[in-house]
Amino acid sequence: MITLFIGIRILDVFDIFLTALLFYQVYRLIKGTIAINIFIGIFSLYLLWLLVRALNMQLLGSILGQFIGVGVIALIIVFQQEIRRFLILIGTRYVSNRTFSIEKLFSSVGSGRPRIRLNSIIKAVKNLSESSTGALLVIARKSELQTYSQTGDTLDAITSSRLIESIFCRESPLHDGAVIIVGDKVHAARCVLPVSENTNLSPQFGMRHRAALGMSEQSDAAVVVISEETGRISLADGGKLIPDINLRDLAEFLEREFISDPYVSEFT
Repeated sequence: MITLFIGIRILDVFDIFLTALLFYQVYRLIKGTIAINIFIGIFSLYLLWLLVRALNMQLLGSILGQFIGVGVIALIIVFQQEIRRFLILIGTRYVSNRTFSIEKLFSSVGSGRPRIRLNSIIKAVKNLSESSTGALLVIARKSELQTYSQTGDTLDAITSSRLIESIFCRESPLHDGAVIIVGDKVHAARCVLPVSENTNLSPQFGMRHRAALGMSEQSDAAVVVISEETGRISLADGGKLIPDINLRDLAEFLEREFISDPYVSEFT
């Protein structure tokens, strides 16, 4: 008599949990994008290769085997944007969170949260929204976004509501593009942002909203967007777009994510 049993260690359970977490995060990154269709295509090709091998079809099996053999390199090339977002997710959410941070091991780094001029930003957003002036405000976190700043004009001016409003004035030569705020300064204006390829984004959102979402997908920045058609305020952060957010909720979000001056509620 043969007794069959499976020994399961605590380490095995932990291994399964980590694998499931990894696949879940990958699914979140590619859900609603063109990458999910590419992933399905690659997975279908892999299943076809297994079937061909099982049927011992040597010619077709050898051809498909050449594609499978370079599969890792192909995946890196095809999913380079998703891999970049995944690494940003790990670095921002799991390594640099408030409860534990590698940066906290080094006393010279500080709290890790940049200081912004909250009231100036909220006042500018309020006035731009009331006048239905389209605007894109990128507020940097860990990364100073030099790659995107170089596409525009460098200002390095102290953040003020008048400055932001004058940049996005329709007669201003700097209004067509995004403003990048790093710390308490408007670092650059007229910047070009990456456009999101999310296919689930509602058709009511135009290129300005797609640019805001794309920036939040490819960096750790928070992006405030104001619709030119309706004057409504939206917030893009971590690859998610929060439409029609009010000023109080926006201010609470910025107070939570950044070090700032106390919020003055008279702006709402």
